Formats: sequence, structure tokens, C-alpha cells
Amino acid sequence: MRVFYSPYYYADIGPNHVFPIRKFELVRDKLLAEGTLSEKDLCEPEPAALADILLVHSEDYITRLQQGFLSDKEIRRLGLPWSEALVRRSFYATGGTVAAAHTAIEQGAGSNLAGGTHHAFADRGEGFCVLNDVAIAIRVLQRDRVIRRAAIVDCDVHQGNGTATIFAKDEDVFTFSVHGARNYPLLKAQSNLDVDLPDGTIDETYLEALLQHLPSVFSHEPEIVFYLAGADPYKYDKLGRLALSVPGLQKRDELVLSQCYKREVPIVTVMSGGYAADIQDTVEIHCNTIRTVRMLFGSLKFMTESSSLFASLAD
Repeated sequence: MRVFYSPYYYADIGPNHVFPIRKFELVRDKLLAEGTLSEKDLCEPEPAALADILLVHSEDYITRLQQGFLSDKEIRRLGLPWSEALVRRSFYATGGTVAAAHTAIEQGAGSNLAGGTHHAFADRGEGFCVLNDVAIAIRVLQRDRVIRRAAIVDCDVHQGNGTATIFAKDEDVFTFSVHGARNYPLLKAQSNLDVDLPDGTIDETYLEALLQHLPSVFSHEPEIVFYLAGADPYKYDKLGRLALSVPGLQKRDELVLSQCYKREVPIVTVMSGGYAADIQDTVEIHCNTIRTVRMLFGSLKFMTESSSLFASLAD
């Protein structure tokens, strides 16, 4: 198992910011302490190459980002204070997703303990998202002729508006977003498939919707799936508005990952959002994603148990 993490995933954004930037380190520490991961499973990525980033983002935006010349309006839209460390973390987190994508092609699954920054557009950052790491990873794989067709399963509670816009005219990339109907962004973009859920949606309703619509993703015949395993549909998330439990979110992970496993479609997991009142809840939800990757790709027993779960959901 190869999981990507760097201490450069951290940048100082202030002690009271709603974005829990310590979660990346806390997830790594918990997975190591419990033995889900060993040190040899963790790999530090290289920062994304500028040429790779420019496959998606405009040169003007990236130049001004690197030089600290974003306007006040752009900083407000981004929601994070600019710093050299923020730029560095964005390049490293993107590099982690690119590396995880190559690992998924080689081994069936790859995970980044960051990423999923789906609100970043080609010409701007937005909603705590500086660079669109998943879009960049897909463009790198396409450029290098590793794959032609890809799919994105976005289970962050907020619609992936940047991703949907970037791939709006690309028939080779299928964008699927399951999100809160009344949550950010106020004006939604158009994914290939959007599932808008009402406030207070519980586990059973969420999982039924996911089970109903996932076949559309695979009818696209993707050669790789990028899974944004957001922790923010959690019922105690400060920015969520849905009402999923920790076990319900783990069942979500099992459903998405197992569908890829049985179809032999490589999958990349990225963390995306999570803003629980207790940061340890967010950490636990993210850890469950990696635990599920470990169990699924290393245990036939888990496949048997998962099949029972999906049969019960289908009923």
C-alpha cells in the first residue's frame, strides 16, 4: 500500500480559521499509531511540476499566486491568507494526488492524505481551494497517454463547481457530485450528474441515492476513478447541513471503493473537506477511508461482508 503525505501539507493560516489544517498530520499520526499504516507505506511526494499545473490553470493566475499578487477580492474568494507556505502546500498536495494516481494505475488503489480541492477554477482559487489537484492529475495522465477516460466521484458535501467547469466540454471525463442542495456554492455549476440532497439527509437516504446513481459513473467506462471522500456530510460538521453518522460515512466509502474493486477500475482517494466541531471526528472519518482501502484491497473476507451490505441496500 502506498499513501502520500508530506509535512509541507501544513501552512500557518491562523489559530482560529475554520479550515482544520492540522487534520492532515493528525490523520497520518492516527493511522501510524494504530498500525493501519507503517512508515514504509507512507511516501512523500514531490511538489507538482509547473508544467503539470499549467495543463489546467492559467499562467496569469499561477504567476500571480506564486508572486503574492492576488487581489484582495481573490483572497476573500479563496478564504485563506496568502503566504509562501500556502503556495508550497498547494504544490505538494497536488503532487500527492498525481503520485497517488500513478500508484492507482500500478496497484489498483492510491491515496493522498490531502487533496480534493474541487472549488479551484482554471483562473482562480475559491472555497479554501488553491489548485484543482484532481483535474491536474487527470490532465497529466491524459497527456502522458496513461489513460483517456476518467471519472470523478465527489462525495464532499459541497458541489465541485471548479471541477465541473474545468471538464464541462470534455466528454472523456465524467463528473459526479453528491452534495447538499442548499449548501455552498450558492450558484452550482453543471456536472455530468448532480445529486442534490436536502438538509438533514440521513445515512439510509444518502446511501440509497449513491447506490442508485453510481452505475451511471461506470457506464462511462472510466479507466480510473478519483474519489473525493469528504468528511463534511457528517451530522456534526460546522459547514455540512447533512446528517450522516461516522458508520454511515464508512459505508459510503465501502460502497464506492467496492464498486471500483469488483469492476477492476483503479481508484484514487483524496480527503477533501471536513469541519466537525470536534476535529477528532473529522480525523476518524478520514482514517476510515484509508482503513477501507487497506481492508478492501487486502482481504477477501471484507468483499464477502461488503456484498451483503450492497444487497441489503438494493433491497
